[in-house]
Amino acid sequence: MHLLFSIDRHFVWMLIQCLRSIVRFPCSDGYTAHILHSDLTPDDVVQIRQAVPEAEIVPVKVDVSFFQNFPETDRYPKQIYYRIFAAQFLPEKLERVLYLDTDTIAIGSLEPIYRMAFGNALFIACTHIRPTLNKMNRLRLGIEVEVPYINTGVMLMNLEQLRRQQTSQEVIDFVHDKKNRLLLPDQDIITALYGEQIHLVDSFIYNLSDRILAMYNARHPNDIRDLDWVRRNTHIIHYCGKNKPWNGNYWGKLDVFYQALRQHHTKST
Repeated sequence: MHLLFSIDRHFVWMLIQCLRSIVRFPCSDGYTAHILHSDLTPDDVVQIRQAVPEAEIVPVKVDVSFFQNFPETDRYPKQIYYRIFAAQFLPEKLERVLYLDTDTIAIGSLEPIYRMAFGNALFIACTHIRPTLNKMNRLRLGIEVEVPYINTGVMLMNLEQLRRQQTSQEVIDFVHDKKNRLLLPDQDIITALYGEQIHLVDSFIYNLSDRILAMYNARHPNDIRDLDWVRRNTHIIHYCGKNKPWNGNYWGKLDVFYQALRQHHTKST
């Protein structure tokens, strides 16, 4: 199974936690983790390999100067754009790759999403927003057709089709044209340019956050999805935004899965 991450060296420890969660669930083909980066040191790579020997670690250095005109903030550094061009950065023999943010953890096998058929889709992903907000985002970005606004924290990427269809210039032109309208830049770009070729899957299974869970339970008091439901059904937890269990002032219920991961690693060592 080929996995993709895009980080700077400050996120090495988060990457290690994410990978440790994944390798708890053996994959028939093993794991290869491709890491798009611009600043990892050889020692960083050694640290990752030693921490997660179950996975093959493949660092892929990206020339950050290519992204010099892309908007950047403290919360959204240039590394968020690297994944958009994964088809160009990864080996041509790869037909698909599963991208994961480092603030995700696996609590089930990733094989069901990794093996999904693409059809004509470039991306298989989830959405975290309701239809009203989706319409507002389409208006903001000038999207004339109805397309889903995705969360890019978990994406199965059709590299073979992206190589045939995607051009760097179309992304550069879009960023230049909409630079002042971009709020979540990578999500805006992928949704606007490729929204008609995005296949949605269930966020409760493959991209579950505390906010999504709390909102559902508030609207469905007679059909509460509790932690037992999550354990039976969910494969990927996403601690998106600022609400992360390794930071202070965490709220929600899903931190139990991060704590279980820590306990698992402590017992295994």
